[in-house]
Amino acid sequence: MSAPDGPRVALPQRDGTLRSLDLGAPGDWVDHPGGYASREVFAAAHVAADPFGDNVPGAPAAIDWDATLAFRHELFRYGFGVAEAMDTAQRNMGLDWAGTQELVRRSSAQALAVGARIASGAGTDHRVGLTGVDEVLEAYVEQVAFVEGCGSQVIVMASRHLAAVARDAEDYAKVYGRLLEQVAEPVVLHWLGEAFDPQLRGYWGSTDVDAATATFLAVVHEHAAKIDGVKVSLLSAAHETGLRAALPAGVRLYTGDDFNYPELIRGDGTHHSDALLGAFAAVAPAASAALTALDAGDLASYDAAMAPTLPLSRHLFETPTFHYKTGIAFLAWLNGHQRGFTMLGGLQAGRDAVHLGRVVELADAAGLLRDPDLAAARWASYLQVVGVTA
Repeated sequence: MSAPDGPRVALPQRDGTLRSLDLGAPGDWVDHPGGYASREVFAAAHVAADPFGDNVPGAPAAIDWDATLAFRHELFRYGFGVAEAMDTAQRNMGLDWAGTQELVRRSSAQALAVGARIASGAGTDHRVGLTGVDEVLEAYVEQVAFVEGCGSQVIVMASRHLAAVARDAEDYAKVYGRLLEQVAEPVVLHWLGEAFDPQLRGYWGSTDVDAATATFLAVVHEHAAKIDGVKVSLLSAAHETGLRAALPAGVRLYTGDDFNYPELIRGDGTHHSDALLGAFAAVAPAASAALTALDAGDLASYDAAMAPTLPLSRHLFETPTFHYKTGIAFLAWLNGHQRGFTMLGGLQAGRDAVHLGRVVELADAAGLLRDPDLAAARWASYLQVVGVTA
């Protein structure tokens, strides 16, 4: 999409040199409020940090509420539901429970006011020192009640506490079974892999993916009436296609695979994945165009719109994957969605200038820099701060 008359930016390289890039025009994106007929889609949204806040590691979250809520309106504008207070919002990486509660309250009220879908994470992270599965269950119940009380659908997040105290697969089945018996409305179960959170290694009672999947599926089949869908973030397209074919009728698979989502959402002619993706916070306009084409049965246009987003997503989520949030916040800043490139817990330091320069290049190639002049000016200011000069 680059054009010779766009603003020129410098991209730092690992060998200490700079490469020039002329930014192109943004894509001709069209608003699409109201969702899609063929797929259910959520974007897991990030939070904008207050640049005047004490957002150092370990400090309580100081959030720029105006920018954070405006970004959610941007997602609604393109037809996405918002998956709130998930790992994309730095849950367990800077977003504390007080900030989580306020975020869910505000975002739920906003979504309900405009008739948009909202689903929010419920976990156990407001408690410390949990020593057994009964205490983990109590913590889950407390957060589920809070989320439901805000009018939001519940996403049952994977629990670090449960990963630490569970002795075997039966402990997972016990906690999830009792919790699902108590929820008011069908929930989304989130299986977050260790690439996103190393403390979740061995979730569902085994480090063997097949064994863990068997436990997971047993819970889903037993409690299918209380499960809207499952979100699986293991970054394996083969695993996802096998899992979605094994789900009970009526239970959706919301892909969390930021490396392979175009093919998984497109489907294989028999099954398809819906979506709940952090990547959609970065590529919403292009993904909206693709989903609009999919609704019309135009697979060629779906592929053409979605394909340029995938290199950007794969770059954002490269190892260490849990630092993908840095790239998403950076791109939001380049696009004018927040005042500064600052994050809760100082997580803006999670990626370096070479990585972020590649974000600029790939976002430009996908037509996702909505104001190239603004993006170029902000990128130049970032380079000056970090000491990259010609």
